Amino acid sequence: MRRSWTIGKVRGAGRGARPSGRGRMRHAPSSLNRAGAIVSQVIGLFPTPVVRVERLLSSELIASITSEIQNSQKHTNAFSDRLSHTPVTSVDANEIYAQLGEIVMPSVVQFGEVLFGETLRWQIKEIWMNVLEPGGRQSIHTHANSFISGVLYLTQPHPSANLVFHKSLGGTNFIFSNHHQGARINAYNGSKWMMPEITPGDLVMFPSYLLHEVPTNQGEQRISIAFNAIPERLDNFGYAIRFA
Repeated sequence: MRRSWTIGKVRGAGRGARPSGRGRMRHAPSSLNRAGAIVSQVIGLFPTPVVRVERLLSSELIASITSEIQNSQKHTNAFSDRLSHTPVTSVDANEIYAQLGEIVMPSVVQFGEVLFGETLRWQIKEIWMNVLEPGGRQSIHTHANSFISGVLYLTQPHPSANLVFHKSLGGTNFIFSNHHQGARINAYNGSKWMMPEITPGDLVMFPSYLLHEVPTNQGEQRISIAFNAIPERLDNFGYAIRFA
């Protein structure tokens, strides 16, 4: 019997979004069934959200921040001497961070609703700047003690140094794999995903538990601002927790 497959797409965004076909295996019209064909639909369950907000920062603000960072104190990354960071601090540390906190907050709140299904009060817990020189890289890592992590881009990153996300290193996957030149990689069997082209002023946000890295920078200097955010509280049917 002849079979064909279609990949289910999510309609809408945020709360209420659902796979097309109302979550059921979708059968072909009766004319196709009479011809002996069965149409099946592959549905992606429990997707991981990653958000890109395009051109959130103005060119004037980018120029001001870039000028400021050149004179800021920075320390060298432990794994790459071509990567440096400003000290991790709060948005209250200076006017630039305070302004950035106000700019990103509406997007953080919206993303938080996607993650937790409710409009919550959020705060930027910490913020810092990153300068990646040619030949530098950021090793794979996650962000502890946080729920939402974000990156603001001040420069156009070279395609080689775009943010790369990785599937969890274990726990929910097959122990075996089938990755080779003849295998077709898709959203269900791939182990990593690279952000598409990013422009200065863009904001990228993701759950803080998501593994990510920046491969070796084969282009010019790459400057970005990173932050972590937490909600005021979470409540699971009365089992509530509040965060300072």
